[in-house]
Amino acid sequence: MSYNTWIHKFSRQLVLPLVDTPVTPNHLTTGRLVFGVAAAICFAFGEQNWNWIGAFCFLFSMVLDRADGELARLSGKTSQFGAIYDLVTDGICNTTLFIGIGIALIDGALGYWAIVLGVIAGVFLSIIFVAMIQLTAVAGAGSAAYEAFAGFDPDDAMVLVPIGIVLGLSKYLLIAAATVTPVVSIFILRDLYNRRKQLDN
Repeated sequence: MSYNTWIHKFSRQLVLPLVDTPVTPNHLTTGRLVFGVAAAICFAFGEQNWNWIGAFCFLFSMVLDRADGELARLSGKTSQFGAIYDLVTDGICNTTLFIGIGIALIDGALGYWAIVLGVIAGVFLSIIFVAMIQLTAVAGAGSAAYEAFAGFDPDDAMVLVPIGIVLGLSKYLLIAAATVTPVVSIFILRDLYNRRKQLDN
């Protein structure tokens, strides 16, 4: 992923005052976890007022997700634990998000299949994210797995999820996510395999 998207630039400005303070990237990652899970809980109610609160929480968690890395780079407070913590947090937030959407849709046409679809979408989204990090490592320091387009990374598409929920498109988002993420994960994992194979040759 790129580190110069619009969300990264916005997050970078937010964390600049924190560089010489006791605040660490792990503090921001914890905030990302709290707001990400809170968003999932809000969406699980399936009520419009809660959807708006959940949308705010999720968008703020996305900003914090970029902000922790920006603070780490600006302050030199990088660590292996922080990288793993950030990765685990992303997995938890992405998975619980779609499970929350699924819970809200249990009483609809999908029934309990909504939760199954939520788990599928969340798990494969996490696989995609891990693979993207591996691709970035293979690309080398300062390089991106896939170049940003018009200031947006592929994972910035997650911003469409809370917007879609507020617009009443939860069912379609869930079905699309559960259908698309497995296919995308196969494509990215294959790309990762091919790039590693090229490095070995």
